[in-house]
Amino acid sequence: MTEMRANTKKLFIKTYGCQMNVYDSDRMSDALAPHGYETTLDMAQADLVLLNTCHIREKASEKVFSELGRLKELQGERRAMGGDMMIGVAGCVAQAEGEEIARRAPVVDMVFGPQAYHKLPDMLARAQAQRHMHPSLKKAVIDTDFPEEDKFEHLPAARKEVTIKRGLTAFLTVQEGCDKFCSFCVVPYTRGAEVSRPVAQVIAEARSLVDAGVKEITLLGQNVNAYHGLDAADRSVSLGELAYLLAEISGLERLRYTTSHPRDMDDVLMNAHRDLDILMPYLHLPVQSGSDSILKAMNRRHTAAEYMAIIERIKAARPDMALSGDFIVGFPGETDADFEDTLKIIADVGYASAYSFKYSTRPGTPGANLGDQVPEDVKNERLWRLQDLVNAQTTAFHASCVGKTLPVLIERPGRMPGQVGGRSPYLQAVHLDGSPELIGAIHQVEIIGTSTNSLVGRLKAVAAA
Repeated sequence: MTEMRANTKKLFIKTYGCQMNVYDSDRMSDALAPHGYETTLDMAQADLVLLNTCHIREKASEKVFSELGRLKELQGERRAMGGDMMIGVAGCVAQAEGEEIARRAPVVDMVFGPQAYHKLPDMLARAQAQRHMHPSLKKAVIDTDFPEEDKFEHLPAARKEVTIKRGLTAFLTVQEGCDKFCSFCVVPYTRGAEVSRPVAQVIAEARSLVDAGVKEITLLGQNVNAYHGLDAADRSVSLGELAYLLAEISGLERLRYTTSHPRDMDDVLMNAHRDLDILMPYLHLPVQSGSDSILKAMNRRHTAAEYMAIIERIKAARPDMALSGDFIVGFPGETDADFEDTLKIIADVGYASAYSFKYSTRPGTPGANLGDQVPEDVKNERLWRLQDLVNAQTTAFHASCVGKTLPVLIERPGRMPGQVGGRSPYLQAVHLDGSPELIGAIHQVEIIGTSTNSLVGRLKAVAAA
């Protein structure tokens, strides 16, 4: 691996999409730190700009090319002043459209997928060597392979000083990839097959985070509850078993995980929710549709009734469990009756929050070739109706918390002077009057009101002994 010259350079990473991309961006920063790069919040001052892309949202690639046009102008300005700017495109759009990005945007020096981050310093050195070549010979460094080696084995440990700056909460990727092949989704093609990190590796990183002051860890995976990492005896360990192991770490006070698939909600994980106070009573469990015919067309491989049975078992294990979900409206062939089934399942579950989207084709997925596309105006009308229902449920859930006393992890100063803010067990933002000394610990907070997207609380007085 080629070392960078010793003087410090500026790195700017723009992160699109999911929490896993946030985690990956942090690790790219960690990988480049020993080579003289420190992060900056000012893109215009960066010597290296990385776009860590996501292919889930509509028109993802167009947004990337638009950003690259802006970066070309910034690069020109830097060069006019005697400087320079290298540009890389990472993530799922890079994985899916590597050669096309290099062809359409010659300004790009590197294009690499999610499985190549551990090779970033070497790719950067190769890209710098290309810069000395004649423009007609210069080519972007492209790495969109799915290597056999575990990238996590080669990534450096997170730097303690950076972890401290990241705050009291942290993401920790334990699983990547997807074997489900839902017909609307590009993840199996951009992240590859399901791979789980070894148990010892996860435990070591969690301990490192806690040692740096982290109180709450969110375990990440495209199908996080499909986790099956090996322990020291080469035994496959489930996510529920992993939760029990993580609960033994002194100083770790809260544990979450996302995103889950209904097919992987097993008894051990449900029992962990029953047994472990550290495991927060908030579960993101996407169903996507309430119609069995649409679920079949989506290749979800579960029915609406099976999903509802899972919800009942979860609530039996943890009665105070709050649920969130994902919904796609306007999937090809979706009828009015299919959509009404989706509204029914939302009404039956009672979500604390949800994410909802209009279906849009993703090149390379089976759904892109389906006929019977739903008209755009019908999609819009259905999305508005669905969001109205979910918003009403979210408002009702927030209102149900008023009068309760909740443990709140105080994370930061509030938006108003004399305030602090944090998160409830249900991932709600909570604001209350209080001094900065409260930050960094969990406090009992009485919920006295709600605002549009948060709760209003007051510190519960501690009874005299």
